Amino acid sequence: MTTMLHRRETVTTPPSGPTGEKNGRKGSQENRWGYLFLSPWFAGLLVLTAGPMALSLYYSFTDFALLSDSTWIGTANYERMFTDDPRFLSAMSVTLRYVFIGVPLQLVFALAVALLLNRGMRGLGLYRALYYLPSMLAGSVAIAVLWRQVFGREGIFNVILAFFGWQDAPSWIADPDYALYTLILLRVWEFGSPMVIFLAGLRQIPRDYYEASSIDGAGRVAQFFRITIPLLTPVIFLNMILQLIGAFQAFNSAFIISEGTGGPLDSTLFYTLYLYQEAFANFRMGYASALAWVLLGVIGLFTAANFLIGRYWVHYEDGGRS
Repeated sequence: MTTMLHRRETVTTPPSGPTGEKNGRKGSQENRWGYLFLSPWFAGLLVLTAGPMALSLYYSFTDFALLSDSTWIGTANYERMFTDDPRFLSAMSVTLRYVFIGVPLQLVFALAVALLLNRGMRGLGLYRALYYLPSMLAGSVAIAVLWRQVFGREGIFNVILAFFGWQDAPSWIADPDYALYTLILLRVWEFGSPMVIFLAGLRQIPRDYYEASSIDGAGRVAQFFRITIPLLTPVIFLNMILQLIGAFQAFNSAFIISEGTGGPLDSTLFYTLYLYQEAFANFRMGYASALAWVLLGVIGLFTAANFLIGRYWVHYEDGGRS
């Protein structure tokens, strides 16, 4: 017993003397090389991310007109935002409608396509690439211009409606009652990214569960709601968080389709578009910085709320909760 304890002590005792000092110097040198290779990332973090964020936070408490010196005004920008700026409330309302209608529809459509592809059809890789393509293109200026043409008065959509008998269809992007929904439809069309994630999640569900439920007499509908959805809740949660954040930051489609105005009648005035107008059209950079920090707070609030609510509906295969 004494011999075993002695051997253990001998093994666990750190080396000392020249060998230990040499190993220590070698480890320190490796750390320095590691920090050297990481230095471009640290520089980018400070110069391109942390620094501008800190400066933006400072400017949000100033009257900074971009072309003149900034003047400290305290919380006046935030007070004006919540008490004396109807366009801020309009932009927030439009954005919330876009998020709460567009994201659920997009996720439902993406899940439906993923279920279809998960049936093991031939050429799955080709179909997956084709369905993912809209997510890569939808944020581009070209697609936004094309979308404006499709839903214009003489666009393809109205041509199809005229073929079925509706001869006097409106210009959907020029009507304040419908303009936002054309952008929501474009959001749904960007289903490729969540679809790929859903498809990966579906591939991880063991087939044994479906076979056992079939033996017990469960049909496809029962299997979907009692096996697929519960086991897919972590993937649904991930997609919901990612798409929620992306929807709050949507900009290109509204800017191109409304030509930067948010029209007609501010019906497509996304929050990010209003922020852009204040910063680079009206040159109120201080107020735009305050808008940006409020947007960050809203996104953080909704993300935190989703994590709290997720504890009650997100289930993992080992029986744990999120």
